[in-house]
Amino acid sequence: MNRISRFFSGMLLLLTVATIGYASSHREAPLISNDPLADNTDVYAFKSPDDPNAITIIANYIPFESPEGGPNYYNFGERIRYEIHVKNRADTPGDDITYRFTFQKVNEDPTTFFNIRLGRQNLRTTYTCEKSTDGGRTFTVIVRNGIVPPANIGPRSIDNTVVGLGTDYNSLIQRAIATASTGEQVFCGPADDPFFVDLAGAFDVGNFRPSGNATNPSKDGLARYNCHTIALKIPVNLLQKDGKNITQAANILDPNYVIGVWASASRQRIRTFYNEGDVGFDGEYVQVSRLGMPLTNEVVIPIGQKDRWNALTPYNNNDLRFAQYFVNPELALYMDDAQFGGAVPSLKGLRIQSRSLGSFDFRNGKPGLFGLKGNAALNGTALAENAFGALLLPNNASPRAVDLLPIFYTGVPNLAPYQLATGKNGNPLAVGKPFVHNFLPTLGDMLRLNMAVPATPRSAPEFSSLGLVQAAVLGLTDSRYTNPNLQFIPNMDGFPNGRRLEDDVTTIELQAVGGVVLAALGLWYDDFTPGTSPSPVTNNLLNVLTFSAGITKNDTTLKPNFPYVQTPWRGFNYTKVVKF
Repeated sequence: MNRISRFFSGMLLLLTVATIGYASSHREAPLISNDPLADNTDVYAFKSPDDPNAITIIANYIPFESPEGGPNYYNFGERIRYEIHVKNRADTPGDDITYRFTFQKVNEDPTTFFNIRLGRQNLRTTYTCEKSTDGGRTFTVIVRNGIVPPANIGPRSIDNTVVGLGTDYNSLIQRAIATASTGEQVFCGPADDPFFVDLAGAFDVGNFRPSGNATNPSKDGLARYNCHTIALKIPVNLLQKDGKNITQAANILDPNYVIGVWASASRQRIRTFYNEGDVGFDGEYVQVSRLGMPLTNEVVIPIGQKDRWNALTPYNNNDLRFAQYFVNPELALYMDDAQFGGAVPSLKGLRIQSRSLGSFDFRNGKPGLFGLKGNAALNGTALAENAFGALLLPNNASPRAVDLLPIFYTGVPNLAPYQLATGKNGNPLAVGKPFVHNFLPTLGDMLRLNMAVPATPRSAPEFSSLGLVQAAVLGLTDSRYTNPNLQFIPNMDGFPNGRRLEDDVTTIELQAVGGVVLAALGLWYDDFTPGTSPSPVTNNLLNVLTFSAGITKNDTTLKPNFPYVQTPWRGFNYTKVVKF
């Protein structure tokens, strides 16, 4: 604890002196919007729902793939390094595990216009997967000549036994699943884009359309588009820092089972166009895209900093220069009636606590819990100076350093006050019901997952796309879970404890900006009056819990088994199916 405390004290200094002027992602930044083959659109990490001993990590690339243009425009790029990065220790400087994918293409019949003809395929793509466990110094090939299925062009190209490949598309997917020499299952190929969001509404100054609006219904901007998926199903012992398997976890919140995951794409620095169509690539590889937590670069980072964000790793304290956008997020200005609360009507249900418990103000620029700095009431909590108070209570004008910053930069420890209000008896700083531990203090943007938490069965009646928010609701209101003891609550395996394919991350993150995490800890909304209100489930809290960004699920199903993402949309009959 002392070592970590000193670490955070150092981080406080860095936060203080950082130049204030420094300042799920589809074409979110100016540079990457012109390079779709290298654009990392989403990252998922979740307990495999059909295998308690495995974690699935999915990194998606190439946004807005029209199925009709598949064979010509969309494929993994050559000379691009697609990488999935895993941290399982806070005391090492960079990756603890790196998976690197590189792709190669051949034309089996270069004399024809067609992509597939007479059983032969042009732009036929294979891949090499390498793995590093020494911080990227050395790599070992674990899959060689892996198969990438072709685009799902149409029945003559895929199914026809005379002019096409003579097989159904799902068979192509199954044949493309490889087993690495180190035990992982691997799939690389086109798939339905599982992300969902009312993209047009979001771009229209936050003009989200609530579900149920018959006149102007919300629309999934990613509906019936494909992407390219890199999926890994990895035994827990290959990710756990000491090689332990899932049965060796002490409990469902074992801190030794926390991993951080992010993905990236890198290109060589120099590309040269020669005569007669030759292209040359030279120079070192430079990162051009990255993604950990969804929507960070899309929504949190301002446009003037987006390219810079994509070029940096979350290591070496790089992300500290962006901390100001988390402790005082722009979106919060539109949930504050003293600022621009009326400017975005679709967010009217989200109003941040300005006098929680009669005194605590979490609006931008306000002190939040900083007034408690040095108070004996903080002793024994994560907010104490000898714990993590230097990071979580840095000054009197960074109110969301206590909730949004740890969610994105460190994960949440199983320490007071980061426990459910159940059992706290009205004191938010007291010990409550243990809830989540995905704390990995690297101070960088990653998707953090505690692998010891079981998967919620997808068929369970309690399964919810609201992830941890729904788990908190159950822990506070459902008599099966309102005891103060540690127990598994359905959806504890959901975002932001990892990210499942089903999770509605847009709604969850907007609810989080609206203060729902603070409320879960016992810092209730303004319409709760201590000693008077019969229940913390006030109208303001209900407004937040019933808020929706419009689209709540993907436009198609998911597969029950690896790689879980759905078969890519077929180009031939694409226009015959209504998109919305």
